[in-house]
Amino acid sequence: MSDMSSNESGPLTGVRVLEFSQIVSLPYAGVLLADLGADVIKVEPLRGDPHRLRGAVISNEGKRFQSLNRGKRSIAVNLADERGRELIYRLVPHIDVATINFRVGVADRLGIDFETLRKYRSDLIYCELSGFGNRGAMARRAATDVVASAYSGLTFADMKIDDEGQPVQLTAISLADYVAGLSAAFGIASALRYREIRGQGQRIDTSLLAAALSVQDTVVMREPVHDSVLRDELVERLREARRGGVPYAEQIRMYEDARRVGRSTFRCYYRAYQVSDGYIVIGALTEAGRNGVRRALGITDDDSDAPGFNALAPENVEFGDQLLLRMEKQLRQRPLDEWMEILADEGVPVAPINTPEEMSDNPQVEALGLMQTIEHPTLGKQRVVGSPLQMSETPPKVQGHSPRLGEHTFEVLRMLGAVSEEELIALTEVGVLGQHED
Repeated sequence: MSDMSSNESGPLTGVRVLEFSQIVSLPYAGVLLADLGADVIKVEPLRGDPHRLRGAVISNEGKRFQSLNRGKRSIAVNLADERGRELIYRLVPHIDVATINFRVGVADRLGIDFETLRKYRSDLIYCELSGFGNRGAMARRAATDVVASAYSGLTFADMKIDDEGQPVQLTAISLADYVAGLSAAFGIASALRYREIRGQGQRIDTSLLAAALSVQDTVVMREPVHDSVLRDELVERLREARRGGVPYAEQIRMYEDARRVGRSTFRCYYRAYQVSDGYIVIGALTEAGRNGVRRALGITDDDSDAPGFNALAPENVEFGDQLLLRMEKQLRQRPLDEWMEILADEGVPVAPINTPEEMSDNPQVEALGLMQTIEHPTLGKQRVVGSPLQMSETPPKVQGHSPRLGEHTFEVLRMLGAVSEEELIALTEVGVLGQHED
């Protein structure tokens, strides 16, 4: 039996989700829903989610898997076996939402597609999260975050190259994965509200590609006046460079130079700087913030916020280059704590560059209650990042540890009533079901 607590005050309490998920994107959506009170049942193959083994110190308990599947229940079912699928079909009437992030076409082959499952519950909400979407020439191709990031332009726009001048993928997080997971959770919550009003279920589709484009809205957007000045010529030059076999590093320099010209002095107020004992980031997006930087650093000759300022004029581009050098030199003269106080007193958005490993004990993180403590039956006490939401009446809550493979197979299937303990044991012995054994 599960020892996970139930968030009875959560806004999604009473909602049951059947999650056919793997790796990152959809498991993250399930965590968000579980924190809001949903009962998320993760359906795994008998060998488990591939991420169970990623970086695992203890077999099947990889840290990445734990963080992306906490608060869920796990059932292990062989969906290639008709008897396994039949149990799923019998479970669906007890389910509000079904989610899947297998390659397009796999759900149809396994018999867990939208049209099949809604035969068993007509108002079912079904969310499919794919790589390239469910239409078009790319639809059935496999995709992971790194592939979607490359295809969507995210990798190029990040402008990172290695020592040999080759492309470097986004390494901090799998951005497309997490944004797609957020989108799926948002869509599911919206569909639940619609069903409450109209009594209708529906299908939801999102993809890694859609997610990657959504966070690049400005650069992907087409706008004729801006594009004629900055975009169109750059795009043609880059296409010609690719056709001519120009090295990737040179293409990045072309791209970076074009963006530098377009941003002029603005880039001086929105970047990282070295100080005497570390690095800080200044993020002054408003005129008030930039004026705060100017006061703190004694900058009196920058009029880039004046009406009619032409950021593309050669003399202003050159001034921006010189201002950047001046600011770099000045900021290196004092330690981080002094600059943090000076700039913050002027209302400037500023922060040190921390490592993520430090943040679990960060005072601000503690003040917000973002870290929550749970007990894992195998690994002991854990502190995990909780929901990004705070709600006054229905606060999200971490529901518990990540499930062991098949930990709740019998517990969940007992809901069907007509399945005997002997039948469950027999199906386990012939490889239809999997159950965790303490």
